[in-house]
Amino acid sequence: MFDKLEDLVLRLNEVLNELSEPGVSNDQNRFRKLMKEQSDLTPIVEAYNEYKECKQTIEDSLEMLQEETDEDMRDLLKEELNDSKARVEELENELKILLLPKDPNDDKNVIVEIRAGAGGDEAALFAAEIYRMYVHYAESRRWKVETMECEEIGIGGMKNVSFMVTGQGAYSVLKYESGVHRVQRVPETESGGRIHTSTITVAIMPEAEEVDVQIDMNDCKFDVFRASGNGGQCVNTTDSAVRLTHIPTGIVISCQDEKSQLKNKDKALKVLRAKLYDLECQKAHDAEAEARRSQVGTGDRSEKIRTYNFPQGRVTDHRIKLTLYKLESIMNGDIQEIIDSLIAADQAAKLANMNEN
Repeated sequence: MFDKLEDLVLRLNEVLNELSEPGVSNDQNRFRKLMKEQSDLTPIVEAYNEYKECKQTIEDSLEMLQEETDEDMRDLLKEELNDSKARVEELENELKILLLPKDPNDDKNVIVEIRAGAGGDEAALFAAEIYRMYVHYAESRRWKVETMECEEIGIGGMKNVSFMVTGQGAYSVLKYESGVHRVQRVPETESGGRIHTSTITVAIMPEAEEVDVQIDMNDCKFDVFRASGNGGQCVNTTDSAVRLTHIPTGIVISCQDEKSQLKNKDKALKVLRAKLYDLECQKAHDAEAEARRSQVGTGDRSEKIRTYNFPQGRVTDHRIKLTLYKLESIMNGDIQEIIDSLIAADQAAKLANMNEN
C-alpha cells in the first residue's frame, strides 16, 4: 500500500508541474484531465502526508520520553503519543478507503427514472412523492433538476417520470437508490381502512457523453405530436412533443416539457444515450456477478431495497438493515443519513473483499 502511495505523491508532483507549464490551458482536453487527476490525487496525498507526520511524532515522542525526567512534560508527551497513535489508525483506514478502485461514473450527472409498479393509482401517487423526495434532496445539495419525461395521472400521481440531476458527484451519491421501493399505508381511495402494499422502481443511470455511446441515427425513429397535460398555451397548441423509438432495443422515449421540438428531441437523445450506456453497464455488472455480491446492491432493478411504512412512521433499508423512525422528514428529502450508511456499508464490504483476496 505504501509503495503505491509514494508513487501517487510523485504523480501529483508531475501533474502540478504540467499544470504550471505555459500554454497548458490551450489544450482544453489535456487541461481538464490534469485538473481532474489533481482533484483525485490531492486528498490521498494530503492524508498520506498527515500519516507520515503522525508516525514521525510517535518516534519523536518515544525518544523524548526516554530522556525526559520532568513528570509534567512526560504527561504531555504521553498524551501527544496516544493522540498520534489513534490518529495513525484512523488515517490507515481512511487511506485504504481512498485507495479503493473508483467507479468511473462517480463524477457524472445522473438520469433518474421512476416507474409505478404494483398497486395501480396508489403506486402512481407514491411515485410522485418519491420524485418530490429526490427533488428536495437535490435542491438541498444545490444540484440542478431538469424533467426529461413524465406521464401523469389525473389525481396527482405519475405512472413514470425521468429527470436529470446535475451536480458534482451526483452518481456517486444516488447510485444506491436503484431498485424496488415499497410503500405500506392506507390509500386515500380505501374506504375500509386497510393497509395496502404498493411498489415503484427507481433506476439511476449515469449521464452518457457522446464519446461513451455512439448512436446511429438510422436506428432512431422520431414522431412528433401535440403535447398534453400541464405546460401552458404554446406547449399544448403546437406539435412540439417528440417520441423517439430506438429500433434495435425497442426503447421508447417521449419528451414534451419544452416548447421547442428541437429541445425535446435533444432531451430524448440524452435519455436514450443514458439508457444504452446503462444497458452496457448492466452487462458488465452481470459479468462480474461474484464481485457484485460482495457490495451493497447498486444495480439490480428487481431487488427490493427499501420499505416506507406510513402507519409506523418508519423507513427500512433492507440491504443494510437500517430502520429510521422519521418518515416525514425523509419524504421531504432528508435522506442523507441513509445514503451515508449505504456508502459506509459498501466501502466496508469492498475492504473486506480486498483483504480476503
